[in-house]
Amino acid sequence: MIAETAALRLGTTVANTAAQIWLGGKRRDQERHLSLEELARVRVPGVKFSRSVKRQFEQIADAVFDRLEPFLEHEFRGLEESGRQAVIDAVCDTFAAADLSDEALLAADAQPAELIRRITRSGRAPVGLGEAEGRLYERLFTECVEYYVRIVRGLPVFEERAAAELLVRTSTLGGEVARVLERLPDRSLFAPDGTDQDTAFRRRYLELVSESLDEVELFRRTSDRAAAQVRLSVAYVSLRATGDDGAWRRTARSLPRLRADMSDWETADVEGSGMRVEAALRGSSRVLLRGEAGSGKTTLLRWLAVTAARGAFTGELTDWNGLTPVFVKLREYSGRTLPAPEAMLDGVASPLTGIMPRGWVERRLDSGRALLLIDGVDELLDRERRAVRDWLRRLLSTYGDVRVVVTSRPAAAGADWLRREDFAALHLDRMTPPDLAAFVRQWHQAVRELGDELPCTVDELPQYEQSLLTSLKDRAHLQSLAGTPLLAAMLCAMHLNRGRQLPRDRMELYRSALHTLVHDRDAHRNVPSAVDSALSLGDKLILLRDLAWRLSDNNRSEISLEQAAVHVGARLRAMRHLEPMDGEAVLRQLRDRSGLLRSPAQERLDFVHRTFQEYLAAEEAAEEDRMGNLVGRAHLDLWRETVIMAAGHANARQREELIGGILDRAEEEPRHARALRLVAASCQETLPSVSEALAERLEDALSALLPPRRKTDPPSLAAVGPSLLRNLPRAGGELTERAAAQTVRTAALIGGEEALEVLEGFTGDGRHEVILELIEAWAYFEADAYADRILSRVPLGGHLVKLTHSAQRRAASRLRSLTDLSIRYPFTEFAAVGDLPPLTDLSAFRLRGEVDLRALRNHPGLKYLGLRGDNMSLRHLAVLAELPNLLYLFLDVSDTPDLDSLRMGPRLTHLSLWDVSAATDLTHFGDCSGPWRLTLTTKEVCLPKGLHVVAALPELSLTLHTIDVDAWLKSPGFTPPKVKRLSLYDCVLPADRDALDFPGVDVSIH
Repeated sequence: MIAETAALRLGTTVANTAAQIWLGGKRRDQERHLSLEELARVRVPGVKFSRSVKRQFEQIADAVFDRLEPFLEHEFRGLEESGRQAVIDAVCDTFAAADLSDEALLAADAQPAELIRRITRSGRAPVGLGEAEGRLYERLFTECVEYYVRIVRGLPVFEERAAAELLVRTSTLGGEVARVLERLPDRSLFAPDGTDQDTAFRRRYLELVSESLDEVELFRRTSDRAAAQVRLSVAYVSLRATGDDGAWRRTARSLPRLRADMSDWETADVEGSGMRVEAALRGSSRVLLRGEAGSGKTTLLRWLAVTAARGAFTGELTDWNGLTPVFVKLREYSGRTLPAPEAMLDGVASPLTGIMPRGWVERRLDSGRALLLIDGVDELLDRERRAVRDWLRRLLSTYGDVRVVVTSRPAAAGADWLRREDFAALHLDRMTPPDLAAFVRQWHQAVRELGDELPCTVDELPQYEQSLLTSLKDRAHLQSLAGTPLLAAMLCAMHLNRGRQLPRDRMELYRSALHTLVHDRDAHRNVPSAVDSALSLGDKLILLRDLAWRLSDNNRSEISLEQAAVHVGARLRAMRHLEPMDGEAVLRQLRDRSGLLRSPAQERLDFVHRTFQEYLAAEEAAEEDRMGNLVGRAHLDLWRETVIMAAGHANARQREELIGGILDRAEEEPRHARALRLVAASCQETLPSVSEALAERLEDALSALLPPRRKTDPPSLAAVGPSLLRNLPRAGGELTERAAAQTVRTAALIGGEEALEVLEGFTGDGRHEVILELIEAWAYFEADAYADRILSRVPLGGHLVKLTHSAQRRAASRLRSLTDLSIRYPFTEFAAVGDLPPLTDLSAFRLRGEVDLRALRNHPGLKYLGLRGDNMSLRHLAVLAELPNLLYLFLDVSDTPDLDSLRMGPRLTHLSLWDVSAATDLTHFGDCSGPWRLTLTTKEVCLPKGLHVVAALPELSLTLHTIDVDAWLKSPGFTPPKVKRLSLYDCVLPADRDALDFPGVDVSIH
């Protein structure tokens, strides 16, 4: 508590001193001795305004407390309590006696170091402090003066006659000061030993890094004004990385045909194949981090630099606190010699390099306390990349203990590019749905600080955030596209600029993404290869379209670099407005910088996402008038998306030819009729307009497809998209039970508000299959809305409802007809089971933590109960005997070896214990009587305690899984079992099977 008390006292001292200077003014020195509350009452008119001033400076005191409290916790450990108190008293006394007036501050040029020197020269040093107390006093006083100067420099000019207006402008002062102090490096905890000049320079350098790199472009307005910068430390979202062996990653290359359900958007306890990048970085001091365009490589390095500057690493990277970040942007050295250590700060800290102590960078590198962040191997020209490797090799041979992270796109640096230098290779993965949801939340939180620059009010941002998340969950192609931070940010900005509206179809979305990846991003960042390129955006797209068509035309997704270079060269020769260019060089530039091409293997080429190949191939088909080719291939799944997007690229004549030709084929070729009608109907998503005659033909094609009847129908029909919903029946009265059920599933897979309206029409259909599909559809919609609009109107009694994410559990408490429930997600709030309607059937298979069974008292009608989980312990087992109707009980007892309080209920007929161990004691079950079944299942072969006791129950049917039966038979005092039936599954059995012939026992071995 001493640290908290001391931090609060110091924070209050600093804030009150600043308030007295601000409110006291130059003319009223006598008022400087008043308390803050008294001074505010004297100087500020009105009780309301004076209270507002007091609250603002209390917030400032809290901000100082937040900075000092961790430091004091760390530094106070070696001092006696009396020494600690003496130091705090000395700092506060010095503050009270020092000249901290505005005149003194101006005389020191508002520089903390100069003000400290002036105070030290003019004041008297505290007496009675030992050596350790004296050092702590100097550091604490220096820190407090730093905060004081920062606060005073941030205060507006006080004029009594304008107090009301000023206080309105100052209403957010506390928060602004907190942000200013948050950006300061945490020098006190991690200040290095060394000369005074080194320490002072490091302080100024870290402060500059903390401020200059703590910004990122998240929002570009449609008016094309300068991009808005927000704080990176607010916007940063942790990504995933995997060990990189250079293997081709096929994940998420094509659009999902079905919607992801809402459980995919919850943060899972068990991550996928990748780990959080912070954990991955911790494992090696030298890392080559590879990732596709826009995957977040540069943002990650900037975040590492800012966090290191502030000493603010937590979790896996806590040991990195105290490192000095050195951030080198390689693109700044295109055409130049790579920097020697003394020049490495030029890109970030050029204003300070003139006063840098000689050899400072070398000393940081040599100490092993530097974090070298090398960004953008791929942003250099081909011939310059070898020099980077040689430069790193020389650097690391001299400074072998330095930590290094190097970034590149995969095409520019293979996974083994720095293997000889002992670099571990990592690959930044695409964002999962939980990652994407976190990114959207952080993006909207970060742009709040733009205030009036936003196209909406700050208060509306939560509505924008929720609207975008709903769109991402409902529209699979949006989620598929937004797999990288770059494209996710593009979607966020587009959604904000358009007033919560995204393009009706994918065409505009893909067009924006292509322009961003192919040209705009590199041009805005002044990447050398983009600036020096003679190719315009249009030229690049022509070449990419040609490649996309050639791949698709041959039903391929990749091509050799050599063959692709031949195609690019041929197309370049046809582009007469360009000077002659080498096809191979241009192809490599497109691969390295376009963001669309990559090398999945040595000397091979493909598109980073199948969507882009299909979009560009469709545009080429329209440009070259290849509608006939598309009509002939429209029945093939591989061509489906290309045909749909070609309908959007096509002119009016081409649209008639394409859609009309597909429908003609459907009439002439019964074998492909269904597939052709589906793709023609799907084209409605991208068609800007069609003739009346063609519209009628499309309606007839849809009528032939509906209603769905087979289980395979909903996925294919849902691929048509939202336009299909207007053709679906709005009730099941005239449909067979199967057709009504498949109609419900089709609407669920399409999703959106209109789909909910369709499903509302089926809530009165009491047929079993329809109710089951309405229950299953819950997984695809926002939990509360679906529960209130659909499930609350459905007779759920006797039908199993599955909960796949936590929002459903909260909504389930309102479903009064609910009787049978299965909880399928990681569940830690078992007490909440008591809030559910009375249940007869309850199972939970992913329980965590302590499970208090007293919540089951609210469900006296339970007949079936199954509880299983990881690291789960059961409490109050005796409650189970109070359930009068319980027939079947299944329990995981891996972390509950003591079963003494578990008793059989009056009607229990089947008890199954999972994950039984050698510590599990079954002895007390010897008191049970009556005909019942007991099943014991273990994780690994073992012999639980007291098995002989239950085996002696004559009315019992006993089933054993992976039990060491041989050890049981050989145990001291073994007596043959007397159970009615003994079933053995995967058990360790005696060599002599005759030993299992027990009199009167039906033994079966499986």
